[in-house]
Amino acid sequence: MSLPATEEKPQGKNALPEGAMSVEAKLGLLDYKKAPDSHIQLAKTGADAPCVAACDTKPCTTVCPAKVYEWEEREKKIHVAYENCIECGACRMLCPFDNIKCDWPVGGFGVKYKYG
Repeated sequence: MSLPATEEKPQGKNALPEGAMSVEAKLGLLDYKKAPDSHIQLAKTGADAPCVAACDTKPCTTVCPAKVYEWEEREKKIHVAYENCIECGACRMLCPFDNIKCDWPVGGFGVKYKYG
């Protein structure tokens, strides 16, 4: 599964040099093999989970370049799209409550990088 490449280009001070690709476009070039089970778990879920009860900024929803985490206000929960994960670990490093647990996907699954 691949993230869709976007045609929107940053403007103003965030404008890309001519011929450069946005992060979203680069992510669209990655190849994913979806594992049958998620390698990402939220340690605590439900109404008393820290991401519901105490985390106002929800950095996992903004720091993840692959947009794995999405806050659903109506349901008061974080949705995790583990199949988009590029295994960078940014979510785990920035979670102020250490509520995100990541293991590597089982052998042969996850993101496949192409170099060159």
